[in-house]
Amino acid sequence: MTKSEFIDQVAAKSSLSKKDAQRAVDAFLEVVEESLAGGGDVSFTGFGKFHVQSRAARTGVNPRTGEKVDIAAGRVPKFSPGSALKAAVKG
Repeated sequence: MTKSEFIDQVAAKSSLSKKDAQRAVDAFLEVVEESLAGGGDVSFTGFGKFHVQSRAARTGVNPRTGEKVDIAAGRVPKFSPGSALKAAVKG
């Protein structure tokens, strides 16, 4: 599903105009991004949790050349699904 398809679904389920649904989706994404950038978490009970995880520096290998490459330490966004989402997907 693309972002525009997602916005269409939100508009249909919430009786919002597509323009209002787009603003709501954009605001949601912006809030999640700002929270994670600030080191916070975003949790939705039953749905899941967005959080930041630190990665240590490590050595990787270029698959084409076999050359070793140093990969710097960093922070990456993660999502942990909640029990209700897992159950819905499992079917």
